Amino acid sequence: MSAPLSVVLLAGGVVLVVGGAELFFDGLLGAAARFRVSAFVLTVVVSGFELENLAAGIAANAKGLGNAAAGTFLGGTTFLALAVAGSAALLAPLQARLPRSALAWSAAAPLPLLGFAVDGSLERWEGGVLVAWFVVALVGVARAGRGLVGEIPVRRRRAPVVRLLAGLGLLTGGGQALGAGIHGVVTRFGVSESLLGNTAIAAGVEAEELGRVSTPARRGRGDVAMANILGTIVHFVGFNAGVIALVRPIALDQDTRRLHLPFAVGAPLVLIALLAWRGRLGRAEGLLLVALYLCYVAAAVALEVS
Repeated sequence: MSAPLSVVLLAGGVVLVVGGAELFFDGLLGAAARFRVSAFVLTVVVSGFELENLAAGIAANAKGLGNAAAGTFLGGTTFLALAVAGSAALLAPLQARLPRSALAWSAAAPLPLLGFAVDGSLERWEGGVLVAWFVVALVGVARAGRGLVGEIPVRRRRAPVVRLLAGLGLLTGGGQALGAGIHGVVTRFGVSESLLGNTAIAAGVEAEELGRVSTPARRGRGDVAMANILGTIVHFVGFNAGVIALVRPIALDQDTRRLHLPFAVGAPLVLIALLAWRGRLGRAEGLLLVALYLCYVAAAVALEVS
């Protein structure tokens, strides 16, 4: 595969999986609109169901690129907790006095992944445990926030089942293109799969999260904005990591264990500590989070060239 074709497949795969996931998610919300729950609970449970991230991880792992696959949930978690939360706060400072128990569950969510991955591998049985832990942690966060009142507006959507099936089709095709593109870029350009997966791929498939977070923040719903981030993190470190490992065990390289794994665990803790301390994310906190993310990217590049 030529270098230009690898780049085209990589970019096209990202576009397809993001578009397919949005279409699927749109149909899913349309099919489930009849249920009325608090905005925080609905957002925690549903918005964290990031099919584009999961499809990218499964596709990369199927190509034997375990570190790129791990990057989708490790780098994705870091990107959400630092870059997305920080950028959203810079655009629109948000108030989010969340229950301490919800913050505690969110902080604990990455810990089993750290315990399993620190030895350099995620086996199938560990993936099964992570999926089970995801259910426990998600229920814990949702139950803790059920007292936060308010409804999230959901448009009435036509043909939700058609949208859902079309989204699945785009996800399937996009995942195949993305996996082939990652393999081609790693092979042709000599970029390590861990750097590519944890930075470019993770940011590429999660960039739309900035809109999902900043929009409710501008409308005075900081709880919904943070529910997007916290719910998605719980999904990434439990469900996504577990499902990808169930499909195929993941071997993690030294860079992943030394940098990407600790940041994926530490970044949510920094975000949650700021929320617990201040009850808000102002522009100063946002600047701090973005600066930490830039330091993380710089460290990842430095490891690549060392």
